[in-house]
Amino acid sequence: MMPPFSLRIFVADGDPDGLRIVDKSNWIGKALVFPRALLPQVKARPELAQTGVYLLLGPRPDGEGDMLYVGEGDPIRPRLESHYAQKDFWTRAIGFTTTTAGQLNKAHVQFLESRLIALARAAKRMPLDNANQPAEPSLSEADRADMEVFLGHMLGMLPVLGVHAFEQAAKVQAPMAPVLTCKGKGVAATGYEASQGFVVKAGSQAVPEAVPSMQQHVRGMYDLRQELIANGVLAQDATGYRFTQDYPFSSPSTAAAVVLGRSANGRIEWKDAQGRTLKELQAAEASQ
Repeated sequence: MMPPFSLRIFVADGDPDGLRIVDKSNWIGKALVFPRALLPQVKARPELAQTGVYLLLGPRPDGEGDMLYVGEGDPIRPRLESHYAQKDFWTRAIGFTTTTAGQLNKAHVQFLESRLIALARAAKRMPLDNANQPAEPSLSEADRADMEVFLGHMLGMLPVLGVHAFEQAAKVQAPMAPVLTCKGKGVAATGYEASQGFVVKAGSQAVPEAVPSMQQHVRGMYDLRQELIANGVLAQDATGYRFTQDYPFSSPSTAAAVVLGRSANGRIEWKDAQGRTLKELQAAEASQ
């Protein structure tokens, strides 16, 4: 877990949905966050004349959730101008540069790009528009260490900026979070509440087939289940599917729906060892 930190967000044009410049305490970097529509105005910013790495985010072709593109530029501006003309999906961008020009070079940002793509592929939380996994460039031991620190600061900031594509489930369960179980149709899954959402643990089972009504009535959850099957988070076994890694869901209901293959109220379906539902546990905690 990272130590506590503070972010300063400067709303450059007075519009909370416009250009925001974000810097972090005790860090040489900064982020520029802006909607696609503002690129013609934003591209004149001196930060985009620097070497850096950037993220493009926008809706998937099917409209269910977002997708991501990770890129680097030396400088960033011409790369963003090219994507403005040629990539349709993205609606917002986040560019990372430094507070003083010249602190990042081409090899540095190639390293950051490669690491970010690898992390996003491992987390499997958002589909990537990147076709390939770029190779890491050769860096000196000192430069590599510096870029790992720079990357760590980026990864700490991104969830605050609403980007969770690089987060895997926390390796250590919160000490106060009880392990809960969801059972149905001969399968059982275990999970717990965390700051990331509701985490289903590796080895948990999911039913082999979703009910037909799931696709019609809770299409987003159905599509998520299909995506997890396609990307290997859910692997087929003798009983149906099994989670190959701890996986954080946005809510206990989404987690239960994926496990059971149907619409589900997660606050009722997830229960502790004594049979108490998550709803009952939360009510008891609230009354203390």
